Amino acid sequence: MVYEANARIRDPVYGCAGAICQLQKQVSELQTQLAKAQAELVNMHCQQANLVALICMEMSTQSSPDHDMIINQPQPHVDMSCFLEDNNFGSAWEPLWT
Repeated sequence: MVYEANARIRDPVYGCAGAICQLQKQVSELQTQLAKAQAELVNMHCQQANLVALICMEMSTQSSPDHDMIINQPQPHVDMSCFLEDNNFGSAWEPLWT
């Protein structure tokens, strides 16, 4: 009751309900930012893994004395489906903040 009375002094119309609403909005915005950061992190991990795979493939195709043995070995698979488009973070992670 004391908190509500003080809140009514600061905001006579909404009181503490206004403060609660504002805090809920802030939590929602922070959850959105966190989800986007998580999506960017996943994207960076995928890019790093694919870059390492590409470097390994490039190194294995360079000429060397054992070139025939290297060519006959299975090549690492580069998973391009892991990349996320910059404008698609929201839809990919939307369930996290709705």
